[in-house]
Amino acid sequence: MRSLFLFGFLLIATIAVAQTQKAPDVAEFVSVDAPVFVLNHVRVIDGSGAAAVDDQAVIVSGGKIQWIGAAGSAQAPAGAQILDRTGDTVIPGIVGMHDHLYYTDSISVQVAGGRIAEPGLFVAEIPYTAPRLYLAAGVTSMRTTGSLEPYTDLKIKSRIDSGLMPGPWIDATAPYLEGAPTIFAQMHELTGPEDAKRSVDYWAAEGMTSYKAYMNITREELGVAISEAHSLKLKLTGHLCSVTWPEAVALGIDDFEHGPVFSDTEFVADKKPDVCPQGGVGSWANQEIDGAAVTGLIRNLVAHHVAVTSTLPVFEASAPGRPKLQTRTLEAMSAESAQSYLTARARVSLDSQMTSLMRKEMDFEVAFVKAGGLLLGGPDPTGNGGVLPGFGDQREIELLVEAGFSPVEAIRIGTANGAAYLGLSDRIGTLAAGRQADLVLIKGDPSKKIEEIENVETVFKAGVGYDSKKLIESVRGQVGIR
Repeated sequence: MRSLFLFGFLLIATIAVAQTQKAPDVAEFVSVDAPVFVLNHVRVIDGSGAAAVDDQAVIVSGGKIQWIGAAGSAQAPAGAQILDRTGDTVIPGIVGMHDHLYYTDSISVQVAGGRIAEPGLFVAEIPYTAPRLYLAAGVTSMRTTGSLEPYTDLKIKSRIDSGLMPGPWIDATAPYLEGAPTIFAQMHELTGPEDAKRSVDYWAAEGMTSYKAYMNITREELGVAISEAHSLKLKLTGHLCSVTWPEAVALGIDDFEHGPVFSDTEFVADKKPDVCPQGGVGSWANQEIDGAAVTGLIRNLVAHHVAVTSTLPVFEASAPGRPKLQTRTLEAMSAESAQSYLTARARVSLDSQMTSLMRKEMDFEVAFVKAGGLLLGGPDPTGNGGVLPGFGDQREIELLVEAGFSPVEAIRIGTANGAAYLGLSDRIGTLAAGRQADLVLIKGDPSKKIEEIENVETVFKAGVGYDSKKLIESVRGQVGIR
């Protein structure tokens, strides 16, 4: 009997040791792996929109937050690792709601001369660099918001969930629900409503957990896709053009990507049903945000609980002189990707309307939130190649501040709001006892200077701390080719 007890004890001990061991591709980046630890004397921004609170202690045990309160009142459990981080700030892990595992690595070459050659625009999957950059920047949860290499995306999710590679938790979005004609070589073109239903069912069975409709889908296809997704208790968002926002709201869509200034075609003159018009973006140029038409749209969105995802960084990259070039961005890119981006950037016209349209989009987003709308955030690392995974998520929060939100409000949009949309508010998105310990440790105070959100030191995912600088260094010169 004693031998049996001893065997059981040793077995439990062996399992405990095995559980703490990390795969080689993960272990090299782990900087904190204590079962119980305390982040002491930190400033806490809890993600709720409340003001930052100084000199706090955060006690983490078993991958969850056990206690948050004044550092002077903290009672650290016996054996806890004490991490004194005086002057540093803790925010919730970012929930990226328009993130991709691909990247427009050679855009300037592919659109040279203003024409895209057959078989269409090709976008590179970056399964190695993207997850590392997202995690390094503080993104602990993300929605892929459209897939071009779905089985690669699913494999990345599986490897991360299995602890074999570093990266965020992933809400994997199925391949785009797109109609004809699409400019993308990797996109399927729907042939009708039955094809839309088949696509939704097939990818749900394969493990995808959300959907995205695209620019040339018809109203009938979209309606069938939404209905089928909802029957599976899954959500569908859209970057639309052929279908207007009011039409999609009536069909039951859950979310819109990019904001209306860049994707709602309801104000296009002579708009034809189910057709994406040329020059649709400019139709919002003369719309007043406080005018009857726009306020009516906002009321419609709020009444039907339709979210809007802000993706300001991808549009900023097409505005003249923006964003400010950062060494970290260029160093992360492959030489070819950096050359492509700098070439595309140089082609941006100095009189581009993107500057004024982006400002209008910012004003819409502020008005939408004031009216009670759920605004989400994400960078959309596509466009001319200037937006990178992770770095773009930080930039999105900075641009929300430029739009008119306070820093703590912008952080709430980038954290708690995404969790709410995903139905995960009881687990992630805010800092409170009982929540999963998804935390970002930042040097500085982003509640006063939002750009300090870029000064990430350690990213905790379920209580395991990852070294941000090591993750970034591991992808140097590889974004676009790996």
